[in-house]
Amino acid sequence: MQTIYQINADELDQNLLDSIKALFKHKEIEIVISERDETAYLRRSPANRERLLRAVKDVEENLNIVVPNQEQFHN
Repeated sequence: MQTIYQINADELDQNLLDSIKALFKHKEIEIVISERDETAYLRRSPANRERLLRAVKDVEENLNIVVPNQEQFHN
């Protein structure tokens, strides 16, 4: 059996450990921790990757920044 937990490290607590122990009771398990890259799926496509890298460069160089009218967000 395999189970994948995607969780913020700040949310790790005893409840998570207890649920893992209950799910795999009396079984040998392997725990692998890896940092999740939330943009990895976007960068798979060469076109998306290029667009993202261009957008990052624009932000770093303060180019092509669009700031919406903030009045629309006030009640």
